[in-house]
Amino acid sequence: MTDEGDESASTEAAGGADRRGITSVLTRRRLTIAGTVLVVLGLVVALRELDVSTVAAEITSADPLVLGAAVVVYVVSWPLRGRRYSDVLAAMEHRSDTVVATTAVFVSQTANLAIPARAGDAVRAYVMNRQRAVPYAAGFASLTVERLFDLATIATLAVLATAWLAIGGETGPLELVTAAGGARTPLLAAAAVSTATVGIGVVVVTSARADHGLGAWLRAQGRARPWLERVLEAAVQFAGDVQVVARQPRALAMIGAGSLLVWLLDVLTAVLVLGALDSGLSIGALLSVGTLAVSVGNLAKVLPLSQGGVGLYEAAFTALVVGLTPVGASVALAAAIVDHALKNGVTLLGGVGAGAWLGLSLSDATAGPESTRETGSILGEPKR
Repeated sequence: MTDEGDESASTEAAGGADRRGITSVLTRRRLTIAGTVLVVLGLVVALRELDVSTVAAEITSADPLVLGAAVVVYVVSWPLRGRRYSDVLAAMEHRSDTVVATTAVFVSQTANLAIPARAGDAVRAYVMNRQRAVPYAAGFASLTVERLFDLATIATLAVLATAWLAIGGETGPLELVTAAGGARTPLLAAAAVSTATVGIGVVVVTSARADHGLGAWLRAQGRARPWLERVLEAAVQFAGDVQVVARQPRALAMIGAGSLLVWLLDVLTAVLVLGALDSGLSIGALLSVGTLAVSVGNLAKVLPLSQGGVGLYEAAFTALVVGLTPVGASVALAAAIVDHALKNGVTLLGGVGAGAWLGLSLSDATAGPESTRETGSILGEPKR
């Protein structure tokens, strides 16, 4: 009777944990959908202050050859994303060729555009587990490492672009502060995200290079509380996978260099879009303002307020361009819309192609998060 009672209690606890997890995911999805609706409504209200036909005319007047070059540049960045991801996995002692890594990134990014709450991240972990037997813990940890490098890189680019504008670029420090008044909100949001990223990075690197006995303490807590053991063991494994990368200077340098190349191409894509719309800016202004607009736009997208960052990116991009240059709001908004649409379009097409190449179906993609529960331990090794 005791054994049966214990087993029943364990089953009920596991079921309760699953229900809480599902409720948490559904809540995040509802918040994301609600945020998307609010952001889109905000854009509609803002567009009422502009002549929509003028914005549409600006978009249709874009030089198709320059836009084509922008598409090529952005497409080239994807194999580099795959190579960087394979470098992250290699640092965790999980091998993957660039082709499979690139398709996994394509599929997950496409899923993030379509599924609320960034559920596409779980799809990538599922793909890598299926294609290269990468444990789920390592799959999610590799995503965390990649996100940290992304945020650190775009934050660095934003700082460099701001320094260029203030010291050696188109305007001086005082003029920059005055001109950026209309862009204060996205700048503050970007600064907050950048500060948080630096703080997290310092904690990860510091803890990776010091023996605090945190893992042993967590395991001891798990043994004392059996109902927490699986969760704490998964947390220890996850943190260990992340810190493995922080202990390897060569891996940090390679992943950092890959991140820089990826985001420089992302910036160049936006610069070409601005050039295609005949913004009238000099090359120096295009590079500096384009870099800052893309960086702040992507940092603003970190806030989970809309699906795929739609609206947040356009708002931040437009505010920066209008606040720092003589470019009109209609041209700036047209550039933001075209830039974001171009990048999302390439992502969607690449994701569909990658899914077909991998032989994935919609049911496979949605099974990603569920597969996590079938591994025998949360985010842990698959059952043998």
